[in-house]
Amino acid sequence: MIDSHCHLDSDQFDADRDAAIARALAAGVTTMLAIGTGEGPPDLDAAIRLADAHPAFLATVGVHPHNAHRVTSETYPALRALAQHPKCVSIGEIGLDYHYDFSPRDKQREVFVEHLKLARELQLPIIIHTREAWADTIEILEQHWDPALGGVFHCFSEGVSEAEQALALNFHFGLGGVITFPKADRLREAASFIPLDRILLETDAPYLAPVPFRGKRNEPAYLPHTAKRLAALRGLTNSELEELTTQNFRHLFSAKLEQPS
Repeated sequence: MIDSHCHLDSDQFDADRDAAIARALAAGVTTMLAIGTGEGPPDLDAAIRLADAHPAFLATVGVHPHNAHRVTSETYPALRALAQHPKCVSIGEIGLDYHYDFSPRDKQREVFVEHLKLARELQLPIIIHTREAWADTIEILEQHWDPALGGVFHCFSEGVSEAEQALALNFHFGLGGVITFPKADRLREAASFIPLDRILLETDAPYLAPVPFRGKRNEPAYLPHTAKRLAALRGLTNSELEELTTQNFRHLFSAKLEQPS
């Protein structure tokens, strides 16, 4: 299995990061994509540090919408340089968060657009964070993104109509622990609709642990619980679901994964 979205740089793993990685590997999670948003600018290489230290990790770079207000003129050149790292496969997570509004919405939109420009320049796929901002997210993507480059709606938790909009823009869908929650029927309906070649597994660790660990710190070792629930939903064996989601990940990020080290 591949965990397509995790934050093991989080201080919640400071006491047992190596042990958490070992548990993930023992659980069959062979690759983890470390999301490089870190604490926000100027801390931009959080995922690169993990990828350098641990063979099982790939990395992204980007500024989370929560930290858009911390972006300066120095941020984008730094991101451009970090994105050249051989294990950096994507720009993300980027997007809009109107739930917390930790950054002004106009600044979030400005930074989102600039990240899209950078990803287009570097010919990298993107990883999207959107919360209570679906309409604006889609509008910006329609205006400023090249669907041919692909990307992921991370922690997708919308319905069928939103999935159709994302599919029209050539996106994949990161499905995590929320799919196991008792009240997530709308998401499960969408997960039943999404084409199998567009599904990725993720944990978003340390957040959103699946049942039976809900409310506890999440970690990549819990990914099999999400995979099992999704496999049952789609009428697949666990091994079939694991294989196809791994293939989906490698196809989406193939431009960087196929480059020589």
